[in-house]
Amino acid sequence: MNIVWTWDVVRRLIEILWLINIAFAIWTVFRTRRDIASTWAWLLVLSALPIVGFILYLFVGRKLSNDDIFNIRVEQKEYRDKYVRQQERLLKRHKLLLQSERLARARQLVSLSASLDSALVTFNNRVKVFIDGKKLFQQMIADFDQAEDHIYVEFYTFYSDNLGKRVLAALERAAKRGVKVKVLYDLSGSRGTTYKFFAHLEELGGEAQPFNSKANKRITTPRLNYHLHRKIVAIDGKLGYIGGFNIGDQYLGEDPKFGYWRDTHLRVAGQAVIALTARFGMDWNTTCRKTKKERVNLDKLLADLEIERPSGPGQDVAMQIVSSGPDNDNFAIRRAYESIISSARQYVYIQTPYLIPGEPILESLIIAARSGIDVRVMIPCMPDHPFVYRATEYYAKYLVNNKVKVYKYNNGFIHAKTMVSGNNLASVGSANQDYRSYRLNFEANAFTYNEELTAQLKQIFENDIKDSTLLTPEYFDQQSNWRKFKQYFSRLLSPVL
Repeated sequence: MNIVWTWDVVRRLIEILWLINIAFAIWTVFRTRRDIASTWAWLLVLSALPIVGFILYLFVGRKLSNDDIFNIRVEQKEYRDKYVRQQERLLKRHKLLLQSERLARARQLVSLSASLDSALVTFNNRVKVFIDGKKLFQQMIADFDQAEDHIYVEFYTFYSDNLGKRVLAALERAAKRGVKVKVLYDLSGSRGTTYKFFAHLEELGGEAQPFNSKANKRITTPRLNYHLHRKIVAIDGKLGYIGGFNIGDQYLGEDPKFGYWRDTHLRVAGQAVIALTARFGMDWNTTCRKTKKERVNLDKLLADLEIERPSGPGQDVAMQIVSSGPDNDNFAIRRAYESIISSARQYVYIQTPYLIPGEPILESLIIAARSGIDVRVMIPCMPDHPFVYRATEYYAKYLVNNKVKVYKYNNGFIHAKTMVSGNNLASVGSANQDYRSYRLNFEANAFTYNEELTAQLKQIFENDIKDSTLLTPEYFDQQSNWRKFKQYFSRLLSPVL
């Protein structure tokens, strides 16, 4: 039978293929539980981009398997169930330590994070702020060289470049003298780093593994979502690090594409290191279910957990280590952000490389600004992901038109994820102001309650303003129609960026 390929035949064939594509798109998206915004965004992608859309979905849209979610939740439950009574007892004492009238918002945030993430508030913490990568890693490597019992390292990115080799060399020196060294990294975030990079460390007795993956399964696990985005270090139960820096030369400002890299990280000496160690232990032990690595003994680590009253001279920072991820529907970090914004009485300062907030954060910012609160948001002057940056511009314009002051940082790339408000509230960590950090990534932030540290972080923000441009409605009006179109289009993809 010969088919005469008339335009009418071609048109009907296209219609049939399009209907089949729509049917597969609906089946693909609705077979997995998602929020409404993400569902409609993926329907748009799969319907508008036949074949290409499904390839994108293979890499970006797939959720964690039920087995993966089960393993992660089991590890969390084993820890939390065992210590929940002890935590409740300690939390009652903590509330007594936060009774000052000046700490009313702190008490509220402490209770919220304790409820959502079983996060203990710790005291007797001494904190040093780093905003320059060279100084941070110089100090971190020096601390590695002084470690005596263990070093736990957990980063989204651990590149095998010059900085990566320097950090690895310090870890190898520690392992050689008998220190227990464990490294956890994200397989996708550490592109170019293979398991062979850590071979000598393992020969010396250290251990390294990619989060929730096998090191040699990069090709067979083509999932670009659900990253281990945390950036934490725990040393000997005494010293820890948490913030936004990763391990790589670009974080030292040595990538010409970005120039100077402006980020924020905390070095913590004190009781909060217990929480950092526990966070690492749960993530490590979850991954051990797929490998044969030695587990972290959380029973031994936390058996004698006791949070004491502040004592001794020097800085005393009350701190909670709060985590969130796709294994938990409590959205602890996002809701803590909402609490800080909605309870603000004077100001809220936010730094984020990606500004793609969900409706609750967006509306909280607008309500605060329209109510006379000094709301300021700082974003980069350049993209590291084109669609993400155009969506960031869209939301920046929307906020500017609703009385929020948005600044474009000009001195290189700003990657800090900070929030500062009032006399004593601040957050520093890995969570950005976007859907990915709210829902798709495994994140960790330090929420701090201390006037001195809050004032320091506020001053850092105000210093950064000197290298920034205040965006205005006129700034956006002068942009080309093509750029505005890209912003609107990218905004439609916000839930999947």
